[in-house]
Amino acid sequence: MSSSRFFVLIPCAGSGHRAGGAQPKQYQRIAGVPMVAYTVEAFRALAGRFAGLAVVVSPDDREVQTALPRFPGDGEYLLQVGGLTRATTVRNGLAALRQKGAGAHDWVLVHDAARCLVTSSQIEALIAACEHDAVGGLLAHRLADTLKVSSTDSRVAQTLSRADKWLAQTPQMFRIGMLLDALERVGDAVTDEASAIEAIGLAPLLVPGSAQNFKVTFPEDFALAEAVLLGRKKAIA
Repeated sequence: MSSSRFFVLIPCAGSGHRAGGAQPKQYQRIAGVPMVAYTVEAFRALAGRFAGLAVVVSPDDREVQTALPRFPGDGEYLLQVGGLTRATTVRNGLAALRQKGAGAHDWVLVHDAARCLVTSSQIEALIAACEHDAVGGLLAHRLADTLKVSSTDSRVAQTLSRADKWLAQTPQMFRIGMLLDALERVGDAVTDEASAIEAIGLAPLLVPGSAQNFKVTFPEDFALAEAVLLGRKKAIA
């Protein structure tokens, strides 16, 4: 197990229709830079940690080269095998990594292109927590708000306890062979990799993440992400 390598897979084939805009959200600019570029740089900052970094786009994608003009570099792969669902995109990407020499027992960290605020320290924390685990795990954030269940007419039907509730984030880290097998068995309905692992009877580890590692989804999220990024730049200056 100690000789297992680490790979990164960034699914980048979504349309991002909830974000609005004329182009997929992963290519929209935040503080003047395409969103996916921040995502890629968080992993590039850990150069030498990963055996390979893959971005998976749709076969007809014509925008990724503009957004990532210096991608792929050494040890990086642009995989044009994305599908109509996240699960299909990840499954196809994993199969392509296997064809490029990744082993079934190697680890893969799957990360949303739209979680552009992830930090290298959060990535390292996930690796440290999971690299000797039998299953693997994911970054997640404890739910702080009161959780309501709605009725069909948008009224409160029930209030749930938040004590054991977490918001799933990414990266999500599992053995390539295990995850590929789970996705092939479960199908396209799952919305994250942990759900596929759960569906085959395993329990992924929850690793505390950060509220700032949110997924840019709606138009108002862009302003919040920009504020965080500009704040980080100011803190470094």
